[in-house]
Amino acid sequence: MIILFIVGLLLGIVSVIFALQNIAVVTISFFSYQITGSLSLILLLTIVSGVLIAILLLLPEFISNYFKYKNLKKENKDLAEELRKQKELTVFAKNTPPTEEEISKIEHGAVDGTAY
Repeated sequence: MIILFIVGLLLGIVSVIFALQNIAVVTISFFSYQITGSLSLILLLTIVSGVLIAILLLLPEFISNYFKYKNLKKENKDLAEELRKQKELTVFAKNTPPTEEEISKIEHGAVDGTAY
């Protein structure tokens, strides 16, 4: 965490030095639009717009991965519950064969009358 802070601080210092050294006024023409401003400001706006475009292009994949993660987490929880039931059935089977009532209790999440 502290490394990220230091990297951010260094990038900020470099950005300020860059802005102070590039104060020349430039005019940018794009089709019929013209923008006049300092070179550092124009470059900063260009970089920010590039970052925003990249984020917008990656956003659908991030959302898709989030939903896949949630589904896998739910599936993992369901499999853990199934494993717990199988372990309880195994314990009962080692001692005495379980009755249909005991199997029903295990399947519904209760062992020896106690619910989990």
